[in-house]
Order: sequence, then structure tokens, then C-alpha cells
Amino acid sequence: MNATSTPFSLRYAWARGLFERGDHLAAAAAFAELLAEVESVEAVAADGEQPVLHSTTDLRTYLARAYFHSAQFGRAEEVVRGLIEESPTDGYAHLLLGRTLQRAGRHAEAARPLALAEILGDYERPKAYGGPDE
Repeated sequence: MNATSTPFSLRYAWARGLFERGDHLAAAAAFAELLAEVESVEAVAADGEQPVLHSTTDLRTYLARAYFHSAQFGRAEEVVRGLIEESPTDGYAHLLLGRTLQRAGRHAEAARPLALAEILGDYERPKAYGGPDE
């Protein structure tokens, strides 16, 4: 697909389709390209030349998930930490960070974000791992 002639919405739908079909490596590349494009437009908008398109939260969440599923844990962690910095009460972002750290073998570091996700209501710790009894 040609980025200059294909509308953003179609390329976004294409990237989501790649993700949903399980081609997470290709989806990560597509989402990264879209994010770079949006950020370059936002940089220009800061100079007063063009308007900002929209928030990048959904786009960055998909990118982090695609990195996670394609085992690019360092990249996933970087994107998720940025999401958490902007929205510290986003329980799903804490959950994604915790799972990313777990899959990277950093279990001790994963405990805090997973606990935060549980407190924020987006995660329930499995009983086999010491979750609260009902």
C-alpha cells in the first residue's frame, strides 16, 4: 500500500485486519508507520501549519499489543510505559505492561503493574497465583 495515496482510515483498517488475523509482526510494522505519520503531522501542527488528526491512544495500544504478540517485548514495554505516563489510571495499560514483563521473564517487575491493573478493575489475579478468595 502506498502511504501517500491511500487514506489513513483504510491503512488503519488494514493494520487492524492484520492484527485480527494474527499477523502481529506485519501489524506492528503497519501500526508503527501510521503512528510515525500521525506524530509527524502533530509536530507540524505544533508549528501552526496543520491541524492535529486525533489522539493516538488507540493506535499506540494496538501497536503495543502487536509488539507483545510478536514477542518484541522491549518495544511493547516502551509504548505501554508511554500510555501509562499519559493515563496512569488506565488499568488495561497496566495489565499489558505486567503481561509484557512476565513474557520477558521479568516476573518480579510484573507484580506491581498487575496489582495496579487489579485495583483499577481490569484484571483479576488467578487464585492459583494468590488472588483474593471469594
